[in-house]
Amino acid sequence: MMLFMKKPNKILMTADTIGGVWTYAIDLADCLSKKGIRVHLATMGAFADEDQVEQAKKIKNLKLYQSNYKLEWMDNPWHDVDAAGHWLLELQENIKPNLIHLNNYCHGHLPWKAPVLMVCHSCVLSWWQAVKNEDAPPYFQEYQQRVQAGLQAADLVIAPTQAMLNSICHIYGDLSLKKTIPNGSSIQHQDPKKEDFIFCMGRIWDEAKNISLLNKITHLVKWPILTAGDQQLENKASTSFTGLESLGRLSSALAIKTLEKAAIYVLPAKYEPFGLSVLEAAQASCVLVLGDIPSLKENWQDAAFFVDTDDALALAMLLNMLIEDPELREIYSKKAYERAQEFKSSQTAHHYQMAYHQLLNETTSTSI
Repeated sequence: MMLFMKKPNKILMTADTIGGVWTYAIDLADCLSKKGIRVHLATMGAFADEDQVEQAKKIKNLKLYQSNYKLEWMDNPWHDVDAAGHWLLELQENIKPNLIHLNNYCHGHLPWKAPVLMVCHSCVLSWWQAVKNEDAPPYFQEYQQRVQAGLQAADLVIAPTQAMLNSICHIYGDLSLKKTIPNGSSIQHQDPKKEDFIFCMGRIWDEAKNISLLNKITHLVKWPILTAGDQQLENKASTSFTGLESLGRLSSALAIKTLEKAAIYVLPAKYEPFGLSVLEAAQASCVLVLGDIPSLKENWQDAAFFVDTDDALALAMLLNMLIEDPELREIYSKKAYERAQEFKSSQTAHHYQMAYHQLLNETTSTSI
């Protein structure tokens, strides 16, 4: 009997609009679109802003479905998470996808009618252990139970680094089918012209980014340190640092231009499952100064400088050493750029296509 290989042609994918998952989803959808795969992207967390809507419109085979349901890691999210689940199942009935790609956890256990691939971009419990150096409080027990149920229900679990995958398995139990697929980026830079400043971008309010460490050293470092990103989450108080020059939230185009000008990119993160902003900085030939954590060393060992995430003085000394040594900056600028070439969006998309094929055809074989 001849068996025909099933191919992914219509994918229902979830994403949020708040952090790097949006960039990941848009880049992946763009690459899949060029392969003739239609992506139906359902977003949560907040409605897409004007820049994000324009990004989505440029992708031929992408259809965007927006909502502002709370994400599973937000305060008191469960009513919204359940409502989002009903919404996603309605989308499934209307779209009839042949594959589900979840970029969150708690909807993995829903009665899906197609194979489910789940990606581990972040996790509250691993965040808490890395940032607070202790287990998350009992308040997050329901989060743990729901995430574990979602992970165990998924047909295939993906993480962008082995460090993140190890962490997920340690916290939630081993997974029957799992693999690592690094994220990628498709940004092209035109001969960046570097200027004398240090840059950092991301969610300023997120303790994991460790922006407070940068704020402690502004008076010790010879160049200005510029930051960009959201300073506030939901209705919580805005996070600001008086010693840093904040550019606010930048459009994707302005973020690219700023990276092209920055000589040094610094991210002393305590927790970073992949670090998409680091990749984008490396593509722009920035010298990388990063937190000494397993995930960042996995990707950037020998192509970046690493610093203890609690040692402000060591960070200041390292930055000043780089400021005073343009030849060393040139060497590590090239190292970062060359390493970044290993993380192309097209390569990431290729690996996901292989994973999709694996899921679709293993399901077919099992049912025969």
